[in-house]
Amino acid sequence: MSKITPEHLARQAVVYIRQSTADQVINNRESQRRQYGLADRARQLGWSEVVVIDEDLGRSGGGIARPGFEKLLATICEGRVGAVVSIEASRLARNGRDWHTLLEFCGLVGTLIVDEDGVYDPRHPNDRLLLGMKGTMSEMELSIFRQRSLEPLKQKARRGELFLNVATGYLKVSHDRIEKDPDRRIQEALALVFTKFAEMQTLRQVHLWLRQERITLPAVGHGPEGRHVEWKLPVYNTIYHILTNPVYAGAYVFGRSGSRVTIEAGPQEDRAGLPARAKRLAGFDQGPP
Repeated sequence: MSKITPEHLARQAVVYIRQSTADQVINNRESQRRQYGLADRARQLGWSEVVVIDEDLGRSGGGIARPGFEKLLATICEGRVGAVVSIEASRLARNGRDWHTLLEFCGLVGTLIVDEDGVYDPRHPNDRLLLGMKGTMSEMELSIFRQRSLEPLKQKARRGELFLNVATGYLKVSHDRIEKDPDRRIQEALALVFTKFAEMQTLRQVHLWLRQERITLPAVGHGPEGRHVEWKLPVYNTIYHILTNPVYAGAYVFGRSGSRVTIEAGPQEDRAGLPARAKRLAGFDQGPP
């Protein structure tokens, strides 16, 4: 408590709130209430002006755009923040780069960091060491959680028992088994696609013929009542996915698709990964006099 000075209280306290996915925003309401409740904690500590930044609710799990965090950094660099309040380090940053950037900016302008355990001043060596350890442990914790969730899925896929999405024409009868849909209309429609491809030899001709004859194909939809089948005129991608899906040949595959991270230059982020506005306000981009 002795770390909070009148200078800190003269500025505003910022409560940073985030949740990774939209599903968490809808279903994990207690975590949301707990984070919004930090505004009362800031007032109890003596701050009269408390600002809540919640632009990252339901989007921070994507790991790309975090407008709330960029706004937080920019506000800190303007020297208007006396304290940043959050539940824990993992709520403030998802990786070491963001965490240490935040610590650097807070130490530069004299902003405190407050969580449920205490009050920390990044300018003090002991507090900075403790905050650095908290950030490292948080990053490690996220890596362990990710590994624990992915490895069982990979092991199940090696046994051919992992079915995340079931192709049209098949039904999931148990957690590790699928069977053909007994609906004869669905089976005959899919068989027609393969028959016409064997006859015409090109995917485009099959697509044009089906559209010309106004033949609809089954498509799986998801709604409030669960999984259901809709009949639609096919588009090119529908025919492509049917003809290239190994499940229709009786083969099980996993891992055909993946993700790749690319780094592109843009007005909002420089090569060090810092928001341009925050960097400019911090005095790191002054340019020639």
